[in-house]
Amino acid sequence: MAAMTAGTGGTTSGDRGPDKGKGPGTGSGADAGASPGSAHAAPAARTGRPGKPGWGRRLRGLPGGSLAAKVVAASGAALFLGVLVLSLGSIRYQREHLHDELAAGGDRLGTTIRLGARFAMMLNARDEINQIISDVARQKDIVSIRIYNKEGVIKFSGDPDEVERRTNIRDEACAACHRTAEPRKWLALRERTRVFTDQDGRRLLGSLTPIMNEPGCSGEPCHFHPADKLVLGALEVVLSLQDAEAEVLAFQTRVVTLAAAVFLLGATAVHLFLRRFLTRPVARLIEGTRAVARGEKVDLSDVRQQDEIGELAGAITRMDRDIAQKRAELNRQRDEYQRLFDQVPCAITVQDRNLRLLRYNRMFRENFTPRPGDFCFQAYKGRTGKCPNCAVEMTMQTGLAHCSEESGFHTDGSRAHWIVHTSPVFDAEGRVAAAMEMTLDITDRKELEEKLRRSELKYHAIFNHIPSAVFVLDQQTLEVVDCNSTAEKVYGWPREEMKGRSFLDLFPPDERERYASQLRAFTVLNRARNVARDGRPFHVDIMLSPAEYLARQVLLVTTTDITERLEAEQKVIQAGKMATLGEMATGVAHELNQPLTVIKTAGGFLLRKVTRGEPIDPEILATMAREIDGHVDRASRIIGHMRDFGRRSDLALERVDVNAVLQSATEFFSRQLSLRGIDIDWRLAEPLPPVMAVSNRLEQVFINLLLNARDAIEERSEKEPGAPRRITVETVADDRRVTARVCDTGGGIPPALLPRIFEPFFTTKKVGKGTGLGLSISYGLVKEFGGSIQASNMAGGGACFTLNFPVTSGGVGAAGSGGTAGAGADVPGRAGGGGDAPAAAPGPDGTADGTPAGAEGGDAA
Repeated sequence: MAAMTAGTGGTTSGDRGPDKGKGPGTGSGADAGASPGSAHAAPAARTGRPGKPGWGRRLRGLPGGSLAAKVVAASGAALFLGVLVLSLGSIRYQREHLHDELAAGGDRLGTTIRLGARFAMMLNARDEINQIISDVARQKDIVSIRIYNKEGVIKFSGDPDEVERRTNIRDEACAACHRTAEPRKWLALRERTRVFTDQDGRRLLGSLTPIMNEPGCSGEPCHFHPADKLVLGALEVVLSLQDAEAEVLAFQTRVVTLAAAVFLLGATAVHLFLRRFLTRPVARLIEGTRAVARGEKVDLSDVRQQDEIGELAGAITRMDRDIAQKRAELNRQRDEYQRLFDQVPCAITVQDRNLRLLRYNRMFRENFTPRPGDFCFQAYKGRTGKCPNCAVEMTMQTGLAHCSEESGFHTDGSRAHWIVHTSPVFDAEGRVAAAMEMTLDITDRKELEEKLRRSELKYHAIFNHIPSAVFVLDQQTLEVVDCNSTAEKVYGWPREEMKGRSFLDLFPPDERERYASQLRAFTVLNRARNVARDGRPFHVDIMLSPAEYLARQVLLVTTTDITERLEAEQKVIQAGKMATLGEMATGVAHELNQPLTVIKTAGGFLLRKVTRGEPIDPEILATMAREIDGHVDRASRIIGHMRDFGRRSDLALERVDVNAVLQSATEFFSRQLSLRGIDIDWRLAEPLPPVMAVSNRLEQVFINLLLNARDAIEERSEKEPGAPRRITVETVADDRRVTARVCDTGGGIPPALLPRIFEPFFTTKKVGKGTGLGLSISYGLVKEFGGSIQASNMAGGGACFTLNFPVTSGGVGAAGSGGTAGAGADVPGRAGGGGDAPAAAPGPDGTADGTPAGAEGGDAA
C-alpha cells in the first residue's frame, strides 16, 4: 500500500501545473513592456526632463525620425519579443508535457509490474518474476526494466546479462534517494524520474518506483525481511524518447511559422494605426507641456479625442491649474511652518559643525537673548566648553537623531534642567551640514522627581521600622510579595527567603485552610496563632487592607504580637477567678457544713455506742454508712468543682451546653441563696444547640452575674424590706443564636452609670468590696466566644443581663481567632477581645447599644 500511495502521489505532483502558466505569463510581460509610456520618452528628453535619455537616443537612431516610426519600432520589438517568448514557452511546455506524460506512464507501468509481481515476490518465485519482466520489456518504446535491491544490485532485468550487477547507489537511478547520508524515505514523481542519453546517443527517460516493505514481507510466506526496514528495493522502467522528440520538433516548426506571420501582420497594423491616432495629437501635447514649463497659459481645447490622448490633454490643462494652486499653497505652508517654528513651546536652534548658532526660534531668543555667532553652550547653558556627551556632536558624527538630559542655569541664576533632542540637517550631497536641537525645560519635573525620591525614602524607612510586622501579599495566591524588617525579626526569616513563600506557612498546618478563606475575605483575625522559623508559637492580631502594588492586586497585612498581652489578660482573668472564689467562700462553707454535720453526727452516735458497748442495729449501721458515703461524695464534688473553676484554662474553644454551665454555676449558691431568702426562677429551654466557648470561663461569667444579682437584691432589701427577692435565669434559642438572661429584682442600674459599667476598675461598691474587674472580665470573655452582652432596666425594677452566642455546628477553634461567627469583632477600647475592656457594651448586632449595660454596684467581686 505504501508503494501504491507513493506512485499515485508522484503522478499528481508531477502535473506541471506551475509550468503550464509560463507561456501566458511570459506573454503578458512582453505586452506590458509595450505600454505607451515608452513612446513618450523622447519628448520628455527634449523638454529637459531627466527621464530616460538612453532610451530616447536609441529611438532617435532608428530609420525615419518620426514618432510613429519609433513607436512602431518599439512596439514591433515588443511584439517580436512577446511572440518569441510565447513560442518558446509553448515549445517548452509541449516538450515538458510529453516528458511528464511519459514519466506518468512509466510510473504507472512500474506500479503495474510491481503489483503484478507482488504475489510472486511474496513466494520468492524468481522465474515467474523474470517472465513478467521479459514479457513487458518486449513492448515498443520500453528499453529496459530492472529491479534493484537495497544495496543497488540488479536482481531482475529484461536483459539477463545485467542480473547481479552492482551499481553505485549514489549515481544513476539510485541517486535520488541516496544523495544524502540518511536515504530519503519518500520522493515525488519528478524526483524519481531522470532523462539521460545512453552510449548509442539515444535520449531515454527512466522512472523509478520504490518497493516498500509490507507486513507480509516480514512473515510467512515471504523470505523474512526485517520488519524495521522501510524500503526493500526499487523497480526502474526506462523508456525511449525518440517518438516524443520527433513530435516536439514538428510542433516547433508549426509554432515558428505561425509566430512569423503574426509578427508581420501585427507590425503593419500598429504602424498604420499610430500614424493616424498618435503622431499628430502627441505633437500638440508636447507644445502644451512646453508652455507649462514656460509658465504660460495652456489651451488644448482643439484636442478632442475620446481616448487616452484626450484624457492626457485634459490632464495637462488641469496640471497647469493645479501647479498654480500648489505654488500658492506651498508659499502659505512655508509661512505657516515659519510661524510654528517661532511659536512652538520649546527652544529650537540650528547649529553648524562648530556648535555655533545658525538659526533659533522666538522662544529661544526671548529666554536667552543670544548674540550672533554664539556657541550653544555659551548662549543658554552657562558653560565655557561643550557639554559632556553632547547630543549635537554625536548627531554630526553619526548622522542619526540623539537624545540627552543636560543641566545649566536660567538667566536669573537658578538651576535648570533640559531634555535635548537632536536631528541632522543634510546638504545637497547628503552630508550632515548642521543639526537641529530641540530643548524642553524639565526643571519642574526634576524637582518633583527629587521630592518623590525623598518621599519614597521616608515611607520606605517608615515601612521598615514600623513596630508591627507588615506583609504585602498577592490576593489570589497569598504569596509574600514583600515584607518589612520587623517581619524578619518577629518571624526569623530573612526577607529574601520570605518573598515567594505562602503567608499560610506562618500558621500551624491544621489551621491554614481556615485562615486562607478568612484572609481572602479580608476578615480581621484576632488572637491568631503563628509559628516562627525556630518553631516558637505566638499569638498575633492580623489587620488586612486590599491595595494595588506594582500593577497587581495585593493585601497589606499587619501582624501585632499580642502574646505578652494575652498572658497579662490570663493573669487578670485568673485573679478574677480567685476573687470570685473568695467571694464564694461563705457559700462554699455553707455547702460543706451540711455534709460535715451529718458525718459528725453519725460519728458521734457510733462513738457513743462503741464506748458504752451497746450493740448497733445492722439496718441502722447500713443507713448511717450510706449517709456518710453520700455526704462525702457531695463534699468531694464541691471541692472538685472549686478546683476546676479555679484552674488556669487554655484558649481552645469547645462545644458547650449553656444550660449545663448555668446549673453548674448555681451549685455554689443554691444553699446560700435559699438561706438568704432569694429564689431562683428557672426558665430553661430544652434542648439547646451547643455554642463555642470555654466551659469554666463561661461559668465565671455567670457566677459574676449571679453574685452581682445577689448583692443588688440585698442592697434593695435593706432599703425596701418588702421588695421581692428573686433571680430569673432564662435561656432561649433559634436557628442562629442562643440567648441567656440573668435578671434580678434589685434596684436596677442608674442611667448615668450605664455607659461605664464595663470599664476596667470601675465600681460603685464601697471601698474594699469590689475591684472593678468582674464585669470587665465578663465582657471580654463573652466577646472571645463570639457573643455579645447587654444590660437593661426592667419596668418593675431590677436589671437584666442578656447574653447572645452564635450557634455552632461543631469543631474546635482558638479563642478570638475568628473560629466562630462574631469572634474577634472590634469593640471600643479593645482590640478584638484582648487588652482592656470597652467603655460601652455592643448590641446584638455588634454595635454599641443605645442603653449601655451595667450591674448594680458595677462589679462582681
